[in-house]
Amino acid sequence: LQFTEEKLGQAEKTELDAHFENLLARADCTKNWTEKILRQTEVLLQPNPSARVEEFLYEKLDRKVPSRVTNGELLAQYMTEAANDFGPGTPYGKTLIKVGETQRRLGAAEREFIHSASINFLTPLRNFLEGDWRTISKERRILQNRRLDLDACKARVKKAKAAEAKAAVT
Repeated sequence: LQFTEEKLGQAEKTELDAHFENLLARADCTKNWTEKILRQTEVLLQPNPSARVEEFLYEKLDRKVPSRVTNGELLAQYMTEAANDFGPGTPYGKTLIKVGETQRRLGAAEREFIHSASINFLTPLRNFLEGDWRTISKERRILQNRRLDLDACKARVKKAKAAEAKAAVT
């Protein structure tokens, strides 16, 4: 009732401290930017949306995400197979073997980067959103409910005093 009357402009609303309002605004801003950064980093690390969905499902089911071959590793595999077809002794075969080995190392470095970024960068962001932010939201709801209770009590006291004053006058 108090909330509805406040929204309709029929009841007074206790204003929170300006510093606290500033902290709430900063918390909202932090949450919004953290979500955007998390999503965009996931897109950068795994551009394929269906693979991201698959990884998300594995994560939610508490299962290990199967290891994927990176594009560099796949290219290295093709180059090595091509080198074997052409013959490792031919100039083209030797070149394919060298470039394929370099691509394999690049692919392994990319896999390590993705793994490291996921653990060291994305995990803390998720922990904030799933842990700290939930706590902030819960405490914010509790504060809002307490403020509404306070304002409702203030309104009842005000009505009671007005009734006493009216009774005293008559």
